[in-house]
Amino acid sequence: MNIFGESLILSKIAIKYLGFIYKIECDQDLWYYEKTIHLDKNVVREEYIAKIKACEKPTSYDFVVTLAANQNRIGLAQIWCNHEIRRTWEIGFAILPEYSGKGYGCEAAQLLLQFAFERLHAHKVVGMCHTQNKRSGAVMKHIGMTKEATFKEELFWHDQWVDQDYFSILEKEYFENSR
Repeated sequence: MNIFGESLILSKIAIKYLGFIYKIECDQDLWYYEKTIHLDKNVVREEYIAKIKACEKPTSYDFVVTLAANQNRIGLAQIWCNHEIRRTWEIGFAILPEYSGKGYGCEAAQLLLQFAFERLHAHKVVGMCHTQNKRSGAVMKHIGMTKEATFKEELFWHDQWVDQDYFSILEKEYFENSR
């Protein structure tokens, strides 16, 4: 499955992407604001092979972000079911540093919203980020999400409790903004 944007293609993860996925998932700098990252490629491999094999009723979708113009792989974009009964999905994204600041994170996140609302029939899409992760927060605002709250001391990070910002967009807001 591919999702095509103006300058990006989101390709559903597959075995052929595992080397690139290791590069992304095991990069400590890229995940600086996350509480944990996997440094063991075997753990990452097993996790992603399980995701690739899950096909009955997926509760998550992981995509490799590729530049349409030259087929360079530049990041990951993910969406997972946050609450099935409420039809709430959560998004996450990571773009390699050499490609950041060029609008690719915004486009990838916008494509995730489109997928969520138009194909998964989500009622709400949410995203969370460390309050110091200004770029991630800016992406979510740029694609039409609203900062609903700051969860105080939500994440134990670098030996201290830190706050997380919570963003969301409703189905009706997405379709109003799409017009």
